[in-house]
Amino acid sequence: MSRTDDLLARGVKIAAPASVEIGPEVDPERIAPGVVIHAGCKVFGERTSIGPGCVLGQEAPATVDDCQLEAGVRLKGGYFSGAVFLDGAAMGSGSQVRPGTLLEEGAELAHTTGLKQTILFPFVIGGSLLNFCDALMAGGRGRDDHSEIGSSFIHFNFTPRGDKATASLFGDVPQGVMLDRDPIFLGGQGGVAGPVRVAYGTVLAAGHVLRKDVPEPGMLVVPEFPRPGTGPVAKGYRSVARVMRNGTIYLGNLAALEAWYANVRRPLLTRTPHGTACLEGALRQLAGARSERLKRLDAVVAALEKEDRAGLDEGLRKEHEAVCAEWAAARNRLERAGDVECAEKDVFMAAWSAAQEEAHVARVQGLPAAVRKAGTAWLQQIVDNAGTPA
Repeated sequence: MSRTDDLLARGVKIAAPASVEIGPEVDPERIAPGVVIHAGCKVFGERTSIGPGCVLGQEAPATVDDCQLEAGVRLKGGYFSGAVFLDGAAMGSGSQVRPGTLLEEGAELAHTTGLKQTILFPFVIGGSLLNFCDALMAGGRGRDDHSEIGSSFIHFNFTPRGDKATASLFGDVPQGVMLDRDPIFLGGQGGVAGPVRVAYGTVLAAGHVLRKDVPEPGMLVVPEFPRPGTGPVAKGYRSVARVMRNGTIYLGNLAALEAWYANVRRPLLTRTPHGTACLEGALRQLAGARSERLKRLDAVVAALEKEDRAGLDEGLRKEHEAVCAEWAAARNRLERAGDVECAEKDVFMAAWSAAQEEAHVARVQGLPAAVRKAGTAWLQQIVDNAGTPA
């Protein structure tokens, strides 16, 4: 029997079996009965797991390679590799989703979207024609109160110096996982030049490119356009203080999210085999994301170490020298960043274990405010322990 025949025997719905390709390494036991695979789809990867109620290729052929899907996920068409999709996540046709991507419950993006090293918390909605790589976005309380990425939005994640130390935080992990923060709105036909940090409740006007952090919550932002003109391109780096600071904070947030999955999401996800596969996949993607971010900061420091500082002013020279001198210790601290034992964690985990709701979102939102505050304090300690360069 072919792999397609194995899936049909399990009750997977494949209307045009001759048009579907299933890799020999795919384990049929990891594809739930009732999954719908439309004509032209391809499924590869020994780690691939597809949970009940999932639909592949409803709008156009979809290729799924080493991805983990929980329940009710809809990948309507495109290419999906090394990504994790929790309950109810959805992607429109023409999507290209690459490793490091994690879409949580109900996160949904329309057609022709590119994601890589992207983490979207529950309820985040994106329009069409997006490029949103190297970013984490949280915010919102539900389907009717969600963070939004407008159509034709770009997160610019590659610099003229050739680096990608550009990961941006829209919201954060310690507050975002509690699903009680104001949403963030990124207007259509706009963009962000990473790395930036954007506070909850921010509204970025359509048609603008944000180049600075927005630390104060609840602000309408209409960025000024850069001064027009031409001139020589500056060689090498100017100040890298914000790049290093935002990169470190991003890594601390990834460490906090790893702790959240290892402690909080684990007992609910491991109730089913497909949830277990998603837990394993999420932890694998988060570990890979941390390695990616360290590699990108390594590249910046390596460039600074080789630069000719003769033409730099004294302040910039001292900054670059300090970054190079302190990076080894900072890198070691970032690599080791992880869970902490504290009273706030004990308070949160006790309440979490006693809660009765079976769905993750409902359980989080059902916790008393004081418990959620304790959980945020626990996760914030993880972020803070990663260290923040001046």
